[in-house]
Amino acid sequence: MFEHIDFTYLLASYGYWAIFIGCLLEGETILILGGVAAHQGVLQLWTVIFWASLGGMLGDQLLFWAGRFFGARLLPRLHRQQAAIDRVTGLIVRHPLVSVFSVRFLYGMRLVGPLVIGASGLSPLRFSLINLFGAVVWATLFASGGYWAGEFLEQVFGNLKPYRLPIAVGVVLLMAGIALVRHLVARRKARRSDAKLPDHPTQ
Repeated sequence: MFEHIDFTYLLASYGYWAIFIGCLLEGETILILGGVAAHQGVLQLWTVIFWASLGGMLGDQLLFWAGRFFGARLLPRLHRQQAAIDRVTGLIVRHPLVSVFSVRFLYGMRLVGPLVIGASGLSPLRFSLINLFGAVVWATLFASGGYWAGEFLEQVFGNLKPYRLPIAVGVVLLMAGIALVRHLVARRKARRSDAKLPDHPTQ
């Protein structure tokens, strides 16, 4: 089924674009794949880190400005994200600068976090500087993780070139499975929190 797909050509031609666009949103899965591809010599590790850093930084910057201009109207509508909003709000109150750096590493905070920070009134210059630093650290960690995962797999299985596509699919499925489990756990916690809320008396 996959024997006619030139995975090397696809990665070399569109890999950096895929990493940049993917990192505008969440990006961890595509970034790990980029690290694996860098280990195989299809992509360059530092170029992967550059485009991932740029995409991650720009994505959070857009969300920050959206929160700054529209947060007062937008955040009250995100009822399902209320737990994450409260968590980020508490983090901003206690450690405003740490919150900018850390939200991209916290599950469920990547999209909501910059919105809340933007609505909090934090200085755009401060946010931009720390956001850039955080994006570079984030991209370096995940891309390097993918690179060393490729090194480990090659030591175990030998030459990985014939198996690039199955490995990519496997990584995607693994990350999707982890995300699904986390989503189900967060959903169960949200249901328990709703069940603990006192009922409003009827008028």
